[in-house]
Amino acid sequence: MKLRPLGDRVILQYQETEEKTQSGIILPDSAKEKPQEAVVAAVGDGKGYEGKDVQMQVKEGDHVIFSKYAGTEVKVEEEEYIIVSQKDIIAVVE
Repeated sequence: MKLRPLGDRVILQYQETEEKTQSGIILPDSAKEKPQEAVVAAVGDGKGYEGKDVQMQVKEGDHVIFSKYAGTEVKVEEEEYIIVSQKDIIAVVE
């Protein structure tokens, strides 16, 4: 990957979404919502902007859930990523 997050930012990579509902209905691409679950692709160094360092609580490879309207979506080499602040990550899925 050619992205390196700064400060308390985290780069997340979307996971594939289900194409069928539990009852077996196949969803077209236009009906799918962007998932709120992703895998951590890269983690910033935690350097704060106002002299306050932040302890990074996630690491590469963690599966996380993040806020619905958080982050900035980017596309690099045909892969979609979202860059979020660590505070926008709600939970780590274990």
